[in-house]
Amino acid sequence: MTDREIAILAAKQFNPNEIVSIEPYGNGHINATWLAIHKSDDGKEAKNLLQKISTVAFKKPDELMENIVGVTEFLRDKVEEDGTLTVIKTLDGKNIYIDEFGNYWRVYKFIDDAIAYQQIENDNDFYICGLAFGEFQQMLAEYPAEKLHETIVNFHNTPSRYADFKKALAEDKMGRAKDVQPEIDFVLAREGKADGITSKLESGEIPYRVTHNDTKLNNILIDNETGKAKCVIDLDTVMPGAAAYDFGDSIRFGASTGAEDETDLSKISVDTHLFEVFAKGYLSTANKFLTPAEKDSLVTGAYLMTLECGVRFLTDYLNGDVYFKIHRENHNLDRCRTQFKLVADMEAKEAELRAIVDSIK
Repeated sequence: MTDREIAILAAKQFNPNEIVSIEPYGNGHINATWLAIHKSDDGKEAKNLLQKISTVAFKKPDELMENIVGVTEFLRDKVEEDGTLTVIKTLDGKNIYIDEFGNYWRVYKFIDDAIAYQQIENDNDFYICGLAFGEFQQMLAEYPAEKLHETIVNFHNTPSRYADFKKALAEDKMGRAKDVQPEIDFVLAREGKADGITSKLESGEIPYRVTHNDTKLNNILIDNETGKAKCVIDLDTVMPGAAAYDFGDSIRFGASTGAEDETDLSKISVDTHLFEVFAKGYLSTANKFLTPAEKDSLVTGAYLMTLECGVRFLTDYLNGDVYFKIHRENHNLDRCRTQFKLVADMEAKEAELRAIVDSIK
């Protein structure tokens, strides 16, 4: 049975109507996504996003979906229609369908007339992105974070990511370590900075927030007509965390002068103008609820999210590219090198970045 045939069978568990089209959709690294268009007997069409959840990334899909349903239902009272994801349940009222092959499937209502940008088109896009994630955190400020499951254990725990890296390095399953010594040295030289956020969370210096934990620009749907944020998507990693995680990952992805997998490192740096654009959007809302210690941690968050991501890419490269999807030889190695170039540039510009954050009241 082909992947398409399996997807068709799964789609029918959520909507029994005729499937007039089902095609692979998007370019995410983790889950397999299909756009399914159903037509009812009266001729009306319904667009659904069907996803096969990666059980490599998410060990407990049921708990993941409990998080998503809880958060989206909480947000629904605070946003306009299509302002949050809508989970479509199976015909027997469940959040997930498990097929005969052990695959876990879910369905969302497709949100029309919106686009997720892979790269910054203009300053306003990135400002709106910052505003959207700041509002997302603010709207969830009263959500009981203790109800959330940890969908990926230690997801943004940088010291834990270092432990994973060291294990991969010691095992060296693919014999690749000998070819990446400069990258290995770069990681090990910065190990002392790895607990810059986790230690503050553990001590209570900064509070736990309900955070998205994967705040790339392409996880915001921007309305085609208004140019404003329409919906925050990809809620798989919504968990308790630090506000700096969400701020930092957006900067890592959106304030870079090049693509995440750019091979020409001379093109990679932190664009301080874009950093300021995002910070102004984010803090226009987040300043209302962030503590002084949290605001002070934002630049550290940008630094550590970038370092951590690079460590993860390098770890996966050493392990044989088993986690992130790759599309060419050495893809994860290229990705890690890009992140490390950003880290080095953030180190050089740290004072300037902190001054920007401090200036936004």
